[in-house]
Amino acid sequence: MRGHDWINTCLPDELVVEILRRLDSKRSRDACSLVCRRWLRLERLTRATIRIGATGSPDLFVHLLSTRFTNVTNVHIDERLSISLPVHLGRRRGMENSSASSLKLHYLSDKNGSEEGDLDSLCLSDVGLAALGDGFPKLEKLSLIWCSNVTSDGLASLAQKCSSLKALDLQGCYVGDQGLSAVGQCCKQLEDLNLRFCEGLTDKGLIELTLGVGRSLKSLGVAACAKITDSSMEAVGSHCTSLETLSLDSEFIHNQGVLAVAEGCPQLKVLKLQCINVTDDALKAVGASCLSLELLALYSFQRFTDKGLCAIGNGCKKLKNLTLSDCYFLSDKGLEAIATGCKELTHLEINGCHNIGTLGLESVGRSCQRLTELALLYCQRIGDVGLLQVGQGCKFLQALHLVDCSNLGDAAMRGIAIGCRNLKKLHIRRCYEIGTKGIVAVGEHCKSLTDLSIRFCDRVGDEALIAIAEGCSLQYLNVSGCHQIGDAGMIAIARGCPQLCYLDVSVLQNLGDLAMAELGENCPLLKEIVLSHCRQITDVGLAHLVKRCTMLESCHMVYCSGITKAGVATVVSSCPNIKKVLVEKSKVSSRTKRRAGSIISYLCVDL
Repeated sequence: MRGHDWINTCLPDELVVEILRRLDSKRSRDACSLVCRRWLRLERLTRATIRIGATGSPDLFVHLLSTRFTNVTNVHIDERLSISLPVHLGRRRGMENSSASSLKLHYLSDKNGSEEGDLDSLCLSDVGLAALGDGFPKLEKLSLIWCSNVTSDGLASLAQKCSSLKALDLQGCYVGDQGLSAVGQCCKQLEDLNLRFCEGLTDKGLIELTLGVGRSLKSLGVAACAKITDSSMEAVGSHCTSLETLSLDSEFIHNQGVLAVAEGCPQLKVLKLQCINVTDDALKAVGASCLSLELLALYSFQRFTDKGLCAIGNGCKKLKNLTLSDCYFLSDKGLEAIATGCKELTHLEINGCHNIGTLGLESVGRSCQRLTELALLYCQRIGDVGLLQVGQGCKFLQALHLVDCSNLGDAAMRGIAIGCRNLKKLHIRRCYEIGTKGIVAVGEHCKSLTDLSIRFCDRVGDEALIAIAEGCSLQYLNVSGCHQIGDAGMIAIARGCPQLCYLDVSVLQNLGDLAMAELGENCPLLKEIVLSHCRQITDVGLAHLVKRCTMLESCHMVYCSGITKAGVATVVSSCPNIKKVLVEKSKVSSRTKRRAGSIISYLCVDL
């Protein structure tokens, strides 16, 4: 029968819910929820995750959400994200007493009316946590990021109601031992706990938690908790035998604590340490006991040497990911021990380790044939020969990051290009010896490259981009500060890389409207563009750019002297998906501000 609603007549609720669950985007689910009241009700049953800010009456907002989305298992609340409650939220066609407004009146009646109460209402409080517990009893994952008004009482109340909780993030929350103890007593399935910047905690709270959930806990993060000491780590080592991930950032943790964890948690796979009082003895224990270790990150270590790294190389044969940041006493010997001992290594980052040089990287190139990602930051002692060896030995390399490596030049880049033909991502910043010849080689040999960033490399010119355009299909390109690049190179990119989604051409003084016209003509998928400090780009070029780039979401055009109020208005009016425009306040007309004030960000110049 024509016009008959066969779907709602024939399909049961369970089948409609299953169909709605299979939709791949929030926008599609939102559209379906507007079809009819039944679909609205059923679509709400498919929502498993809620993400909100913790300012703008979050307690009230949590009440509203808990009455509408009953199957939520994942809640993320971040006090740094602001929300605004719509005036007519929940109101339908002339209904004076909507559920939202009546709930708001009921909620406000509980406040004391003081100025302090008004300020507190702008932040998530224990009242909101109670609403979370009542409304989402199936909750499995909860993130409370910088929710400063939440206390131990609220956390204890939530723990009692949400016994199925598996992941808890309390970053920046000033909760105390009582709340953490309650979590240990009630949430016996807890697997993941983050306590970064929880300044109110002491050893007592963490020890009691390990007594309660030690058997289930698999991941623990502790940072900037001044009252957490080795005693807590000893409890972790004694009770958390299934622990797989540990992140420690504390000057109050010493060898004693790390030793206890290493010996008591043999299943440890991920270890991140930023503990200035830890020495080689702790790393020797890790190498001897944590034989399943796959990821090791060491930050700002000033009290251990190559001996500790040699122990890791000798014992941790499954190590795949290694980060060494600001470890001043490590040398080529330590890196060589890792390279020869950890053949499974796939990711390596060396940042600011000034005593690691060419010989260390050569050993990586000879021994780590499975390496897929390499990052060298502020490595002044590493020269071309080291990277040439990586090119010869690491055929599976897919990502290379180079920052402030003054002794690496075109020869090194050519070696990488010829040897690592699977390269997909290349990021270079302030490597002044790398020029056009090196990038041309990349364009000729690395056909899989989709992500290229060459920032402030003064010797890279148009010929490099022409070669890239001929050989690669880029989706991401950043050439900020490469002063020799002009219209010719960018026109080649526009014609050769139609899949381009992100482009940063800031501080290019030789780039003008011709390049903008070509980008507008050939790159319809462009979503983000940064034009700041491009003085030759005018309103004309901007108009050509946005004519066909209708998917543009973000445009930065600060200090572009050729762009006026008219150009800004053109961007706002021509791009239906625009979400952010960064520009000087003087270039926004009152009409543009009325039309799109929410998406315009101003450069701070009135400081």
